[in-house]
Amino acid sequence: MNSKVFMILRILLGIFVLIFGINKFLNFLPAPEGMSADAGAYFGALVNSKTMVLVAIVEIAAGLALILNKFGALMALILMSVSVNAVLFHAVLDPGNIIPALALLALNIVALIGYKDKYKTLLS
Repeated sequence: MNSKVFMILRILLGIFVLIFGINKFLNFLPAPEGMSADAGAYFGALVNSKTMVLVAIVEIAAGLALILNKFGALMALILMSVSVNAVLFHAVLDPGNIIPALALLALNIVALIGYKDKYKTLLS
């Protein structure tokens, strides 16, 4: 992959997750509309159990790591769990708002591919 293209996509992913991570604390983005009762109940349980605080911390740390290109390969792996869970949540409970989750997953996969050389020793 072209290093400039990877850099742009890495920074884009970093900004994306940084904004959504900070939003979990400051609530500056409007809440999605049309969420089903089941989706609302599940999301409410995540908020009440403080799981969303952990997700926010992971997103902020991953966003900063990707933007600054420090520990980006590690944070891209850790962020994959957030990406897959976001897609699964929206696929099952809130399909109308799945586009941002799919974009997150796609950018995360691109980041993993871009960092593939860092994983070679891990996988050999």
